[in-house]
Amino acid sequence: MSVVFVEPRPKGRKEGEPIEEFVVETLTDKPLATFPTQEAAIKWAREHNRTPLVARIRYLNDKARPDQWREV
Repeated sequence: MSVVFVEPRPKGRKEGEPIEEFVVETLTDKPLATFPTQEAAIKWAREHNRTPLVARIRYLNDKARPDQWREV
């Protein structure tokens, strides 16, 4: 299974600002799908044989740092 990242949007928002949507992305920042909830994004990723990763802290999302991500 390939790894995908479930990220909140808008990108670059400050901690405490509302999340508008969640995007499932590849390592190269290519968006695959957009969802209103993180749960829906994770479900979609699993249904498409992907391993979803979410940020341990939502406003830190550096894909080059594996310690910032956890598998769900």
